[in-house]
This record gives sequence, structure tokens and C-alpha cells, in this order.
Amino acid sequence: VTGHRNPDTDSIVSAMAYAALRNALGDREYRAARLGHVSDETQLVLDRFGFPAPVWIKTMRTQVRDLDYDTPPALSSGVTISRAWAALSTDTSIAALPITNEDGTLFGMLSSGDIAASDMQSIEHPHIDAVPLFNVLSVLEGRILNEAGDLVDSISGEQPNQPDMIKRALELRVTCVIVCQAELDEQLRNAPTDTVIISTPFDAYRAVRLLYQSLPISRICRTKDLECFHLDDFVDDVREGMLKSRYRCYPILDENDRVVGTLSRYHLIRPKRKRVVLVDHNEAAQSVPGLDQAEILEIID
Repeated sequence: VTGHRNPDTDSIVSAMAYAALRNALGDREYRAARLGHVSDETQLVLDRFGFPAPVWIKTMRTQVRDLDYDTPPALSSGVTISRAWAALSTDTSIAALPITNEDGTLFGMLSSGDIAASDMQSIEHPHIDAVPLFNVLSVLEGRILNEAGDLVDSISGEQPNQPDMIKRALELRVTCVIVCQAELDEQLRNAPTDTVIISTPFDAYRAVRLLYQSLPISRICRTKDLECFHLDDFVDDVREGMLKSRYRCYPILDENDRVVGTLSRYHLIRPKRKRVVLVDHNEAAQSVPGLDQAEILEIID
């Protein structure tokens, strides 16, 4: 609820009074606003009755914060590919997931296409490097069978061309042995070794495929040439920015550069406009800039 530009006492008090009336009647969403500095006379009135000045607004142009943008889960960069895929496949309307740093700022973006590309590359290059042991146990639903698991934080290696006996693998001091749907001899389980032995309920083929999904998403997400928008950005400017790129999804940041959601082109088709009540004036030239993009609910003059 706002009065005219260069507001006088009538304009500011009218906005405050009408917003208070509508809220008291149960609407609960009206807020008084002003379009300029508070004069000394008006400030004396506000101080006399103990009221703060209304919020100063400078435009009614539609901003990103006015849109019904998506709020997919923001995943940490250390999360497994498996968990990211589960999030994407649960809601097919999500084009990409924002990946964040520990403080909530943007690290990268991850799409189902990125995961598919990584999966195909694992066939050509069957190698993993420095994968956190916790990640491996998570995707394999595995458990450690020997004491070496307390000594190792991450594992590296590649799928062997021929299946080797577990005993030979321990002699070669491989990083990790994964036992699929089988029991391990107690002698081998208690053998002195640096090799981590993991048991999984999955068959060998599935275990191998899942192993590549234990990689942290920081290894495959897009981190370069990221284009993002802020809550205060105007939709007109956002539309122009989208026309210059071909991404399906863009991260949205707040005033502290923390991720709050994602924006796609379809969100701009029918943007939700700001709603405004005009008091103490009735001409657009006297009112807030960007009024043509707002929904005028009432004019009270």
C-alpha cells in the first residue's frame, strides 16, 4: 500500500492506516510502503505515536523473487552420484540440481546428462581414484569385514581383467577387495593386511556399476561458466540473459550469494506480478515506477 512520490504526512499515514485496517480484517498480507524520503514534519508525527516509517520501495517491476521458481534440494559437493541421481529421478520436473559449498554458496550445477556422461566414461576408463570409503559403503550397502577399514579413508584402483583369488589380492596389497554375495573364510578375514575387505549383498555386475556412482558429485558437476541470477534481478533482464545461453536451468542466489532455488524458461511464461494498492493519488506519473508490470488492486484517493 503506497502513496505518491515525494510523500507528505497524508500519503504516508494513509498507507499505514489502510494496511493496518486490511490486516486487522484478516488479510494479513498488506504492508505499508513509501516512495521517497520522510519529511521532518512526518517524522515528528511518527515519533510522537511510536511508529517506524514504512519500507521505501523504488520499483514495482517483476523480480525473480516474485516468480514461482523451483526449490530442489541443494546437495553438498561431497555427496555421491548415486544420491544425486535418486534426487533427480524422484522429481522429473527438475532439470538440474544446484551443488553448494559448506556455507551454502554455489559450487556447481549437476544434470542427469552429466551423470549419464560420467557413467559412459566409466565403461571406457574403468578406474576410480581417491573415493571416500564412506561413499563406497553407502552405495554398496556394504560392511567392512576386517580391521584394515579403520586405517583407510579412501580407495583407488580399477576393475581387474581377470578375477583373482582373494588371497592373491591380499598378497598384492590391493587397496580394496569387494566380496559379492559370498562369505569370507575366517582365516582370510583375520589375515594381517592393509587391504580393506568389504562385503556387499549385490551381485558383481551391480556392485561394479554402483562403485562408479560412489564418486563425489564434485568430480562431474559443471563448475565453469555458470550463469546465475539473484532474487532482486528484474525478470526483463533475466529473460535477456537466458536468450544468450542454452542452459535448461539456472541457480538463484540471495543477497548473501547462497543458493535458494533454480529458474527455468517456463517460469517466465506467466510471471506472478506484484500487487499494489494506491492511496492519496490516482495518476501513474505520481506513482511507483514499474506500475505497468504490477496488479493494481485498489485506488483510494
